[in-house]
Formats: sequence, C-alpha cells, structure tokens
Amino acid sequence: MAKIKSKQIQSSLYLLLASIVWGAAFVAQSYASGSVGTFTFNGIRFIIGGICLLPFLKGHNIKPTKIPFYKLLGGIICGLALFLASTFQQLGITLGASAGEAGFLTACYIVLVPIIGLFIGRKCSALVWPAVAIALVGLYLLCMTAGEGFNLSSAELSLLACAFLFSIQILCVDHYVPIMSPVALACVQFFVSGAFSIIAAFIFEFIPDPAAWTSSLSTAGSWVAILYTGIFSCAVGYTLQAVGQRDLNPAFASLIMSLESVFSSIFGWLILSQTMTGREIAGCVLIFASVILAQIPVTTDHS
Repeated sequence: MAKIKSKQIQSSLYLLLASIVWGAAFVAQSYASGSVGTFTFNGIRFIIGGICLLPFLKGHNIKPTKIPFYKLLGGIICGLALFLASTFQQLGITLGASAGEAGFLTACYIVLVPIIGLFIGRKCSALVWPAVAIALVGLYLLCMTAGEGFNLSSAELSLLACAFLFSIQILCVDHYVPIMSPVALACVQFFVSGAFSIIAAFIFEFIPDPAAWTSSLSTAGSWVAILYTGIFSCAVGYTLQAVGQRDLNPAFASLIMSLESVFSSIFGWLILSQTMTGREIAGCVLIFASVILAQIPVTTDHS
C-alpha cells in the first residue's frame, strides 16, 4: 500500500510540473495568436515536440516502425483528440478571448472528465465531486472579472469545445498509457496532431495568402513562442501527463492539471508584470485546496 501511495505522489508531482509548463505556455500562445495562424502554430510546435522525443524512444529500445498496430492506434486516437482540442483552444485565443476566459473555460475539463468517466465505467472518490465544485469556484474567482455575464461569444464557445475535447484526450491517455510506453504514446500523438495541423494550415492558411503566411513566420518572437510550446509545452508537458496518469484516477489527474490556470496567472505576474488581486489570490487558494481535498482517502465504517 505504501508503495502504491508513493507512486501516486510521484505521479501527482509529474502532473504538477506539467501544469507549470502549460501555465507558462499561455503567455507564448497569446503572443503567437496575433501573428501566426492557428493551424500553422500548432502544426510546427507538435512536429517539434515529436522530434524532441525520438531520441528517448531509442533509449527505451523502441523503434517507431516496430510499434504494434493496436498501440499505434492508441497514439493516433490520442493525437486526433489533441489536434481537435488544441485547435479550438488556439482558435478561441485568436478570436479574442482574454487570458482569464481562456484559462477558466479550458479548465472546465475538471468537471467533464468525471462526468464522461461515469458513462464508461470510471469510478472516483466521493470527495472528488466537492473538490471539483471548489475548484470551479476558485477558477471563476481567478479567471473571470467581477460582474461578467455568461453571454457566450464565438471565442468562448470555441474554448468550451476545447474543454470537452481535452477531457476526451485525458480519458484516451488514461486508457492507452497502461499498455503503451508514455514516451511512445506522447511521440505518436504529437506527430499525428502535427500532421493534421500542417495539412489544415496548407489548405486554410498557406493557399489563401502565401505571402502573409511566410511573413507570419519571419519574426523572432513567433519562433520563440513556437519553440517554447514545442519543446516544453509539448515534449515535456504532455510526456509528463502520460507518465503521471499511469497511477492516478483521471478525474483526480484533471484536477491537478487544472492548476495550469493558477500558474498562468503567476507567470503573467512574473513575465508581464501583471498583479494579482485579492479575488485572484482567493481563487488560487481554493484551487489548491480542492486538489488537497481530492487526495484525502475515503474510509468506510463497517462496524
């Protein structure tokens, strides 16, 4: 039992690191959204992420050409889910959603993961549900401006679709990671997601205006954003997700990963000199409290 608990703590730390990396990526994604097309940005960064992981496949004695088809299929399914989720996320940011809206609506997967999980036979601790409720309140305080209504714009609808698709991606990873090396799974899903994105970029962004497409990739700032999200957000972050989810319930894993909203605010303060209000600090405290609550074991009195 102690060994299992130790693995769960280690896995939780992996997911915490992933959420830190993804939180910083919001800064890069927001910057790139003003110049680089959604499909081009995602396509290049996912291909870079896949390339970064190729040397680690060799270290695990895995040859890409010899991955069994049923395992390869798992990577393809995860990659398709990642392609769709990341497309709607970047599109929502491009359409004008604020960082707060993007953080809040994307992190709604913390509600969707346990709900969808119920339909496929995934059970979770009873404390996960109040933890989810607390986390949602925290996310609202952290990300949404006081007095904002819920009249959904096209950007917000895109981010809600992103949240649903990320919940599917989390459950897909949970299903396939026990039967596939986390590094191989991450690598395959990056190349699949990158390939779909590049094809879409060629059709919807390059063909209509090749000059504008070339110009968008001519600045150093665009490449800094692409390289950070490709190397760290993709290669590091999603590999940590695949490794971390091996020993954790997907509902609890999604709670830890939702901390990316907290870290996006922290990095906004550190990098962009943005300050945090008392309301935002309260939101951070509630989110951290929800993660702690979800870890408390539930005991049943049989006396």
